[in-house]
Amino acid sequence: MVASRSQTPTNGPRGSIDPYVLFEALTGRKLEQTTLPSRPAPEGYVDLSDMRNRSGKNDEPESDPQPKDLAVGCINPFSLAENMIGHKIDRRSITAVRIVQDTLQTDYEELFDMKHKSVLYAGLKLNKDEREAEELEEKDMKILKEKDLVTPDLSRLDKLNDLEDIGLQDLGNVRIKRANIVNNKLHIVLHAQDVARTVCNREVTQTINDFCLPFRREKQESRFTPPNSSWRDAREIVMARMRHHMRRDKINDFNSLLDYDGNREFQLTHESQYMRRKFDDPVQGATANSWFVAALFSVYWADPVIINRATSMPMPYEHHNSEEGRRRFAVKFHDKGGRMNNKTQTVEVDYHVPMNNSSEDFVYCHASDGTAMWPALYEKAFAKWISEGDNKNNNAERSSGKAVVLSGDHQVQRVDITQLHHGDPVKAMAQINGREPQYFFTDKHGAKDLIGLIRSCSVNHRTICPMVAWTHATYNGGAYRGCNLVANHAYSVLGWSSVGQGEKQYIIVRNPWGVTEPTGLTSYPGILTRVESEYWRPASLLDREGVFAVEVNAFKEYFACMGIAK
Repeated sequence: MVASRSQTPTNGPRGSIDPYVLFEALTGRKLEQTTLPSRPAPEGYVDLSDMRNRSGKNDEPESDPQPKDLAVGCINPFSLAENMIGHKIDRRSITAVRIVQDTLQTDYEELFDMKHKSVLYAGLKLNKDEREAEELEEKDMKILKEKDLVTPDLSRLDKLNDLEDIGLQDLGNVRIKRANIVNNKLHIVLHAQDVARTVCNREVTQTINDFCLPFRREKQESRFTPPNSSWRDAREIVMARMRHHMRRDKINDFNSLLDYDGNREFQLTHESQYMRRKFDDPVQGATANSWFVAALFSVYWADPVIINRATSMPMPYEHHNSEEGRRRFAVKFHDKGGRMNNKTQTVEVDYHVPMNNSSEDFVYCHASDGTAMWPALYEKAFAKWISEGDNKNNNAERSSGKAVVLSGDHQVQRVDITQLHHGDPVKAMAQINGREPQYFFTDKHGAKDLIGLIRSCSVNHRTICPMVAWTHATYNGGAYRGCNLVANHAYSVLGWSSVGQGEKQYIIVRNPWGVTEPTGLTSYPGILTRVESEYWRPASLLDREGVFAVEVNAFKEYFACMGIAK
């Protein structure tokens, strides 16, 4: 019963429900009583004059027709770079920006808009007229070899005319990217044209292809494994990680700290940063399935009880051939028609997921706290589910979702996660929670309609119906140029907030990359890149990395569509 607890509530009549227990039961999150004031602070009121329904009828805007063959998705550059170099990087630092642009062979500001033909959109092409992404077929892709990336010797250049000797022709018409004068020296950055090649949306290395795309040139679908990775039991990896940090922090009472029924909240008094992180929010991995990860988190955020997070940890003495070692993770998905779909059914998968051999970290979707397993298992189960259906896409013939390989005493399911490289985030929410998808394109609805829709689906500024939004494939006002606001990318819509009485209203969104760009690197009008609980109270319930606020008129400009599953 919810009302039972070892500690009797200090306030309220006998027999009343303990609000702390009820909160934990509904959200799956621990809440320390000492973190709340004894009396809530007084709050101002929001001016609802512009939102009030004067007619007394339901003025919710009418939804738009469901689009076909959506290809929303952008590769997480941080995750891809980490898996390519084999170690973690501090995603909040300027150093991470330099590592990403060097590893992906592209200037940072040219990574995030499809008009630059960035490698983050590998497998996609830009429809300039509609500002939408369209999928490329396998025959349109090229695998670059080492010889293709060799650069000419520039050590012998002495005069500008010498550039023609290395292949830079028609020098007078070469585009200048950047120019400035420092200490009477002219520094010019030129576009190299065909003098040197780099990876792009149509041309990738074999490593990037195998991490991100479902095109298997050697036809080894039944044994899919990402580069420098192995299929390993996520429970064992997490346990080893826990033991390592506990030994390092001199925490001896191991069994008292872990709840083997799946609860990942660690009630520690130690000041270890690793162990103090309490949130298991899904973070996108090294493929372009932001549409699925954003949808998964939106459903979890709006109604946590829908999500199966019961991933039990193995005891140290258990082995693979035990009943515990053979346990499966089960989740139900719902038929919503079209591609990336299957009939309604419960899907079971084992606990094996791709792990990077160097960093021993998840290659694809994982939890922000580094310890919960359910995001990775949901991703694997969904990939298995769609692989056995009629996807009607470029990889329809592939059967990697059924692939199993013997490992020890049992079979390992090697599901090709890259099948999820692009898709429809609104339909994905409906496939997860069984509701109906509704679409609202920003060019067909006013700013007041959009914010009114979010407010009508929210309680205490937090959404109670799962909502997502995605951006245009390119930005008419210039370019998407940073990792906060990214082209053709899906975001979870978490709620709304306002500043002052009847002043600006903001839509709160979350980037599934779980990254907030370093302050000052890029900026956009109408964007608040840091959302604290003093500004938006639900911020205390999630990892705030990647969470930012968009003024409603700016939202209409930057985002192409918003969707709900209810």
